[in-house]
Amino acid sequence: MKTEYAIIIKNKTRLESLIERFNTKAQARFYIESSGGNFQEYVAEHDKFYHSFLEVQTKLSKVIKNKVVEREFVPSYIFSEKNLIIVIGQDGLVANVAKYSKNIPIIAINPDEERYDGVLLPFNVKNFLNGVNSVINENFSSKKMRFAEAVLNDGQKLLAVNDLFIGISSHSSARYKIMLNGKEEMHSSSGIIVSTKTGSTGWLSSIFNMAYGILGSKKLRYPKLNEDDLYFAVREPFKSIRTQTEICGGIIKRGNKLMIESLMPNNGFIFSDGIEQDFLQFNSGSTVEIRLSDEEAVLVID
Repeated sequence: MKTEYAIIIKNKTRLESLIERFNTKAQARFYIESSGGNFQEYVAEHDKFYHSFLEVQTKLSKVIKNKVVEREFVPSYIFSEKNLIIVIGQDGLVANVAKYSKNIPIIAINPDEERYDGVLLPFNVKNFLNGVNSVINENFSSKKMRFAEAVLNDGQKLLAVNDLFIGISSHSSARYKIMLNGKEEMHSSSGIIVSTKTGSTGWLSSIFNMAYGILGSKKLRYPKLNEDDLYFAVREPFKSIRTQTEICGGIIKRGNKLMIESLMPNNGFIFSDGIEQDFLQFNSGSTVEIRLSDEEAVLVID
């Protein structure tokens, strides 16, 4: 279907969030500098982002009609098959947007290559029009991004491009029953991370980095995942008379699933891609299946 409209998605800069919190830029500056922080870094980051953003908007307007949507409105925004999605920001913003994209091509732009790694940002402000034109001409190369999904026993579902967290919304221990490959255990832990291959260089990698630091890298091997694999890791599992620690990590192959039953009377929840506002309640009486989703996102790479 012919592309007729581009949707540019951006997020607030850290400076904008500070000004919202403290009402004025001057008050934000006072708070950061009185705490010994470098306020100028926030300003420089903000200025660089908007310089890139305005350059993208100016160039794009010469090629296709477009409008800007803030990240906070993406979950309720209804995308059309005639849309092209332009994401400008950090890698995490791409993940946040992808699960609402409904298979619409995404062009992800790194606005600040000195600050952002850009694992999910194949374009910059100089070359992104190559991707735009290739989508308009229906002749583009893409990477399929597979989702992990959490499906509750009441039918509610949550997707994740990078990772799912299953646990409790406090520093208390999460209590649950975990079931995999016919085995089950009672757990008390800091929660479970389930990662896709796309997200395996993020939160999941920090768990392995912690383990490397404690045990030494020779004692551990980082899992090699393919696009149809998920990997789960239990954070800080506690062994006691009532709780076990044998099912603490592993690969969930396509067609397989991880089952978790909540034993938390309240504050249990599941969130995705680091966004705690994007969550499902997971309290006693709830059971969740964690598996690879049949849905996917389309990230334009050329």
